Amino acid sequence: MQAEAAQRATQAAMSIAASLGLTVDDAAVLHNSNKLTLRLRPCDVLAQVAPAAHQCAQREVDIAQRLFEVGSPVAALEALEVFAWDDYVVTLWTYYEPVTRSIPPADYADALGRLHAGMRRVDLPTPHFTDRVSEAQALVADRDRTPRLAEADRIFLADKLDRLRRAVSDSGRPEQLLHGEPHPGNLLSTPVGLLFIDFETCCRGPVEFDLAHAPDEVGDRYPGVDHHLLRDCRTLVLAMITTWRWDRDDQFPDGHRLGIEWLRRLRKS
Repeated sequence: MQAEAAQRATQAAMSIAASLGLTVDDAAVLHNSNKLTLRLRPCDVLAQVAPAAHQCAQREVDIAQRLFEVGSPVAALEALEVFAWDDYVVTLWTYYEPVTRSIPPADYADALGRLHAGMRRVDLPTPHFTDRVSEAQALVADRDRTPRLAEADRIFLADKLDRLRRAVSDSGRPEQLLHGEPHPGNLLSTPVGLLFIDFETCCRGPVEFDLAHAPDEVGDRYPGVDHHLLRDCRTLVLAMITTWRWDRDDQFPDGHRLGIEWLRRLRKS
C-alpha cells in the first residue's frame, strides 16, 4: 500500500480494535503488500487490513478457523468476524512472538504434512489451482497491464504457462485443499511450534503444487511425493510469479529486476 492508503488502513485497524474494547496506543507495520499486517500494542493483537474490494477475507477466516478446530498448525484468530471500516476490511489474529531460528527442512515438511492432513478434513468451496494459472495467463495476454514485457518474452511465458498447466492437470495425482503459497514467509516459528498463516490463496490441487513454494529440501522429506510432478510445479510457480512482476501495478520490492532475472531462469529450465 502507498503511504496514504497505509495510514488509512492503520486507522481502520486501530478503530476496529478499540471498538472491541482492546487497548491500542500504536500499530507497528510488520508487512506491507496487497494488504497491511500490523501489530497492535499494547493489546498485542495482529491485524490484517485489505481494501474492501478484496473478496477473500471471509473465506480466509472460515478456512483458518476450521483448520484450527481440527488441530492443524495454523495461527489462531482473535475474532471470528471480518470487520468493515471505510474502504477496508480488517481481520484480527493472535500475535505470536517470533522464535529466531532457521527451520529444519524435516520440521517444515512435517508441519506442511500436518496442515495437508487437516485440510483433507475441511470441506469448503475454494478455487482450483488452474484458476490462479488462468489469472497469470490473462495478465500475459493483456498488453495494457504488462506494457514492459517484450513480445518474445510474452510468447514464451504464455507457452510455458499453458504447457505446464496441462502437464500438472493431467498428472492424475490426487487433489485436495491446499494452502496455495506455503513459502517460508507464511510459516511462523513460534513458542508453540510452527504455524502457517495467510490462507487467502487456498485452492485445490495436488500437494506438489504447495511443495513447489517451499525450499527444495522440504520436498525431499515429504512422503509420497511425485518428484517429476514437483519439478513441473516448481517451474509453473516460477512462471506465475515471474508474470506478476510484469504487472504495471505490481508493488513488489525490486520487482522489475526480479522479473528479468526470473525470465532468464525460466529459459534455462
